[in-house]
Amino acid sequence: MNIDESILIEVCVDSVASAKNAVRGGAGRLELCGSLGLGGGTTPSIGLLKAVQRAVNIPIMVMIRPRVGDFMYSEEEIEVMMEDVDAFRKHGVQGVVVGMLTADGRIDVERMKRFIDEAFALEICFHRAFDMTRDADEALRDIISIGGISRILTSGHAQSVPDGLPTLARLLESTRQLTKGEHRALSILPGSGIGPRSIGRILDALRPQGLREIHMSGGSWQDGGMKFQRAESLGMGVPDTNGASSGQQRRR
Repeated sequence: MNIDESILIEVCVDSVASAKNAVRGGAGRLELCGSLGLGGGTTPSIGLLKAVQRAVNIPIMVMIRPRVGDFMYSEEEIEVMMEDVDAFRKHGVQGVVVGMLTADGRIDVERMKRFIDEAFALEICFHRAFDMTRDADEALRDIISIGGISRILTSGHAQSVPDGLPTLARLLESTRQLTKGEHRALSILPGSGIGPRSIGRILDALRPQGLREIHMSGGSWQDGGMKFQRAESLGMGVPDTNGASSGQQRRR
């Protein structure tokens, strides 16, 4: 996959092996998650972060998401997220990846402001909760009004980046106009469905609009090393091709 050096590649990983592979493949920044293959990922452990930091030497953004599901959080969940931010700051991450929505599908501006205050001095990426908002242009304006957010990870309100190219082009242009003159301009980070077959078309469409970075992932499930397997399924793994959960697979 040919991408010139002017485009930074961020890769989403959830293991040390994936982090090493990402760096070998040209990643300039990692997004570190836990359980990436189940529901889009959650907050990783401190142990995983430390192991990845020992293995690679590029900037790491850490997902802050206490559970899978929607992005409307209780006060108890917000407290957990605040504690996680404090812990990760102490371990030298570049920033955190987060997103909070209201019940009616808007950016939760007030809670995001609280979170950004807690994450002071860290970069903030608003993740693909953006793609679950009711209106992309409204959500962009809300994020700009918050201040302190470095980038938005989005597929352009579509299933994948190739499907969302018109919206992404509009978001890039709107961001450039709405943040003109700011010291640290907000970046639009396209992510989802970017691969060797689509990257050329994506770059052709978005680079003229100011594209600076892209987000990718490339993990897959593989058979685990267990030789013994219980005859009955106890539901401790991921579903196999027959829908059963055997606990005999792992992600790489």
